[in-house]
Amino acid sequence: MSVDPAVSDTRAAEAAASSRPGASTEDRRPLVSLVLPAYNEAAIIADNLAVLSDYMATLETRYRWEMVIINDGSRDDTGELAESFARRRDNVRVYHHIKNFGLGQAFKFAFGKCRGDYVVTLDIDLSYSPDHIGRLLDKICETRAKIVLASPYMKGGKISNVPSLRRFMSVWANRFLSLFSHGNLSTLTCMVRAHDGRFIRVLNLRATGMEVMPETVYKSMIMRARIEQIPAHLDWGPQNAAAAGRSSSMRMFKHILSTLLSGFLFRPFMFFIIPGLALLTFALYVNTWMIIHFFEVYFTLPAELPTDRVSAAVAAAYQQYPHTFIVGLLSLMLAVQLVSLGILALQNKTYFEEIFHLGSAIKGLAMQQEQRAADTGDPMQQRPNPERPL
Repeated sequence: MSVDPAVSDTRAAEAAASSRPGASTEDRRPLVSLVLPAYNEAAIIADNLAVLSDYMATLETRYRWEMVIINDGSRDDTGELAESFARRRDNVRVYHHIKNFGLGQAFKFAFGKCRGDYVVTLDIDLSYSPDHIGRLLDKICETRAKIVLASPYMKGGKISNVPSLRRFMSVWANRFLSLFSHGNLSTLTCMVRAHDGRFIRVLNLRATGMEVMPETVYKSMIMRARIEQIPAHLDWGPQNAAAAGRSSSMRMFKHILSTLLSGFLFRPFMFFIIPGLALLTFALYVNTWMIIHFFEVYFTLPAELPTDRVSAAVAAAYQQYPHTFIVGLLSLMLAVQLVSLGILALQNKTYFEEIFHLGSAIKGLAMQQEQRAADTGDPMQQRPNPERPL
């Protein structure tokens, strides 16, 4: 086993040999990387890995496959059980985080280690049954999408044995995110997905927790990637049956809060524009009454006043209706500030999307050059040509 500052790798050499292009005629089949993050899953991991392995064997007429398990700092026997499973198979690799970094970090590390033409992420508790893998692969091959989501919330989807409160909050969190992402996806938080391998390895992700799921969708949208979804069945029955010996790593309210805040990623300006416009409407209503009170007082003042009638009318109206003046002017000032912040947020979002698109393109070019150098054995090709325009 080799160790780096955060991760240890097992059986990498054997897996690399088994998936090396050109090793046999069967290698013309697409390679599928199955990514399985695990944290304190000792109660279920051995049985579920066997179930997944058996299912993947049924797809071997169409796909080669590898299994990448990320033990995310488990405090039980998850790592040892995964290692024991991997020792019996050449196409299974286990990586160990020395501490619990979170789902996002586990995925980012796994994507960098995957070699698959397609990368499928799945929850080790099998709350989505293994047959979803085949359906996801069928959809991504049929549509040539970059990401395919398994959605229990779309038409044809189903949810079973999920606590009512968690189900309610998850459904509405996804509806909220769907609204802010232009409303064409029924789920943005699902963990079960199929990705185009090259695309997901180029995509630059930053989140380390559950918020990586909507972040992946958002940044894929920036890249104008095609995103599809299939109806799925989310069933907590197997998870509930194993609950006596299993410690869940999920924190519902923290997850829901991070999901709601992820809406800010999609359309941050709306968090300023909507309340700004609402407050502006209120300010216009109050200030309309302020003007009415001004004219009521103005026309009652004698024409031969020694001072300016306008100033006198304002002073008299303010004396009679001070709250109208204070609330109206303060709400107008705050509304203008919120709308201005919304415009700045929209401008910043546009700049970010342009820079992210450019950065992803450069990263993709660098990966192509590294792959070309690895294929030809020429280390000079790993360096970008300074005279060649990007």
